[in-house]
Amino acid sequence: MSQARAQALLQQALAHHQAGRIPAAAALYAQLRTLAPRSFEAHHLGGAAALQLNQPADAEKLLTRALALNPRSPGTLMCHGLALAALGRNTDAEKSLRASLQLDPNNHETLSHLASLLVITGRLDEAAATYERCLKSKPNYAQAHSGLGSVRQLQNRADEAIALHTRALALDPAHPKARCARAQSYQSAHRTAEALADFEAHLAHNPHDLEARSYRLMLLNYSDTLSREQLFAEHRAFGQAASAAAKKTPARPTSAPAIPTPDTPHKKISLAFLSPDLRTHSVAYFLEPLLRHLNRDRFEITLYHDHFTTDAVSERLRSHASRWRNFIGLSSDVVETQIRADAPDILIDLAGHTGLNRLPLYARRLAPVQIAYLGYPATTGLAEMDFRLTDALADPPGDSDAFHTEKLIRFSPTAWAYEPPPDSPPPGATPPAARGEPFTFGSFNNLSKTNPATLRLWGEILRAVPGSRLLLKSFGLTPGYIRPRLEAAAIDPARIELLPPTAGTAEHLALYARLDVALDPFPYAGTTTTCEALWMGVPVITLAGDRHAARVGVSLLTATGHTELIAANSTDYIRIARDLATDPARLATLHATLRADLQNSPLLDHAAQAARFSAALIQCWETRRASASVTAAS
Repeated sequence: MSQARAQALLQQALAHHQAGRIPAAAALYAQLRTLAPRSFEAHHLGGAAALQLNQPADAEKLLTRALALNPRSPGTLMCHGLALAALGRNTDAEKSLRASLQLDPNNHETLSHLASLLVITGRLDEAAATYERCLKSKPNYAQAHSGLGSVRQLQNRADEAIALHTRALALDPAHPKARCARAQSYQSAHRTAEALADFEAHLAHNPHDLEARSYRLMLLNYSDTLSREQLFAEHRAFGQAASAAAKKTPARPTSAPAIPTPDTPHKKISLAFLSPDLRTHSVAYFLEPLLRHLNRDRFEITLYHDHFTTDAVSERLRSHASRWRNFIGLSSDVVETQIRADAPDILIDLAGHTGLNRLPLYARRLAPVQIAYLGYPATTGLAEMDFRLTDALADPPGDSDAFHTEKLIRFSPTAWAYEPPPDSPPPGATPPAARGEPFTFGSFNNLSKTNPATLRLWGEILRAVPGSRLLLKSFGLTPGYIRPRLEAAAIDPARIELLPPTAGTAEHLALYARLDVALDPFPYAGTTTTCEALWMGVPVITLAGDRHAARVGVSLLTATGHTELIAANSTDYIRIARDLATDPARLATLHATLRADLQNSPLLDHAAQAARFSAALIQCWETRRASASVTAAS
């Protein structure tokens, strides 16, 4: 082929590429490679196109060949690093990106990509320094401002994060991720209304962004005005959008795992869990005791972690699994390919619509049986999520089923198994009021749960118990944030004490000794905080609501034998609080006995709970097998 013809073909491919017609460009680059196998441009640009088409394995091969033809191309090294990162080869990716920077030290795009990779590997301080170096190279680079904002959020510096994302949007109002990133930072600062406004502004122009839609759903659970009918409709709409997107995804060779029929031989059930929270996190507190006691003759366990943090809790969880994989930073296509290769029989989602979830993948049907459990207090909205594990108190039969796309599988008496932290201090010997201190109510819940209705009710309790005070502890809790909310709830700020986050779990638990009574928010009640309070000898008052999020406390308190702490309505909630405040003998007895009550409850009978959990999983499995048999027969 003449050089002129090759050049013409290259120009034609470039025209398609620059116009955004990536598949057409990729096809022409492939033609050029056939006709000119030593063309650096055909391999380099073909690799770049493959990256844009989410084909990192193809991209890596093409870019490796391009580097063989021109090893000192900084742009090729940068793209090579991106392809390696997408394949999860983070060490090699970092080498390629740093090699690119040796040739072009101030390239702002490469610096930004390196910073992003450092975030994925958990090196937040290095990532921040790299973004700052990037901004010195190009001060008005919106991507670096937003990237640094995301690092600051991970470092619990939400106000700085908001300012950086706002700067990115000022520089580039159409930035594809800055508005959603700012929404997440607003939420970290408990500014839910502003977070929702950002998500909705983004979705007005990007209605098919499933990640943004999912994160918005998480925020809706905090609302004190949204009905469960409205909440379900929002989740179902997400599920329909995810299903539609999945149908547009190019089919994989094994895109529809076979549903097992009763004559399918199975010695063990291959059971996989997918979560970003297989680390020091509330989800792990409730998962570990189940994993420890699951029958290994019945189940083979795979754990899919999806977070840059791997700690001592991660290692303990890992010891209970036959296989462990970390998916952080990997594209959805790569994750899908790996899960299909592992071929689990049952895939359990532990994230729901919380951060770093992979819910859209479930719409592609990755396993014959797909189950939601633990991490989220509502339906996923996905028709492809077959089951949701719960109990009859958190989701009453005949009442909750209509508000789930999943079939509810209930195991009694409670759906949780709690693992108290091993470094727990002993409970406080006496309630604060018995030591001559003001009677202290408190909540250590995520501050986003303390919506206006919750604060108003807590204000009524303070007025019903003269001289009492309210102690709050949460990330992002500042006087500037809480004061106007207290004023709106008619609460005297002088009766409020704010506590900052503690350095460790033991220090956090020790602070429960400062509470006489813990107050559960609504409609999004606590789970971990309720168990912590009971473990530390502090009674918790919960308000039973009409949805799972508002009924977790009902299940936990019933399991520990303290249904008298469950309020049927706001008046009842206030009465229970007032009665406890005026009965020091009863309060002292509760503080002295609640840990033992929890120890003797189903929540800490881990072997029995694991057996119930196992039976629920087998019920899901057999239900799907029976369904497959009926379908095959028809």
